[in-house]
Amino acid sequence: MTSSSVPSRTVPSEGQTLPMRTSALLLDMDGTLIDSGPSVERSWNQLLRELGTDLTFGAEEHGKPARQVLGELLPELDEAALDAAHRRIEELEIADVAEIVVLPGTERLLRELDAASAQIGRATWTIVTSCTRPLFEARWARTGLPVPAGLVTADQVSTGKPDPEPYLLGAERLSIDPADTIVIEDSIGGLHSGAAAGARTIAVTSTTPAGDLAPLADALVTSLDDLELRVDGAELVLSRRGS
Repeated sequence: MTSSSVPSRTVPSEGQTLPMRTSALLLDMDGTLIDSGPSVERSWNQLLRELGTDLTFGAEEHGKPARQVLGELLPELDEAALDAAHRRIEELEIADVAEIVVLPGTERLLRELDAASAQIGRATWTIVTSCTRPLFEARWARTGLPVPAGLVTADQVSTGKPDPEPYLLGAERLSIDPADTIVIEDSIGGLHSGAAAGARTIAVTSTTPAGDLAPLADALVTSLDDLELRVDGAELVLSRRGS
């Protein structure tokens, strides 16, 4: 199944979309848990200049694996040039992590998820990222937060977002039916990936205009600080904070 087969979704009113009941959250990293946007755009725009193009990195490129973005932006590159460009963008991004910060609500929501895991007796969340493992480690190290069980990185799948494979693998690693998960994403490609995997989706409006995200998601929030979590039996209940 590919993202082209995923229908657009009409987002209901706030009261209808949340709260949601789920078994686990599958969380994107960049733009959802951490703010790496300036680093990403600096690195990509430097690479595109080095390659002699006048292209710029935009919202549609966010959330996809680097090699996939290179193929879409620069289809004329042969395999050797593509490999070299991929190595270069990885090098640039790994070197540019000093300004990465944890986004509002991330630490609190992960604490709530870890408490839920302890109460239920199983993992309740993981990260599904379009970063490679080395780039994930460079960025996540800035947070001081633990690496979750079941982590999925771009170099662990054959086809990245917007294909469903990353989120299908994330659900599999938690031993949960994808339909019983909620994907939280900030990018168009990531929302397509989650929906194609059969998950419900929540869009975070941190990197992409809300109007572009809303048709693809079951709910829309400005940050994870809008959300809170509690346990009900063996399930999680995800609600708007303070509602």
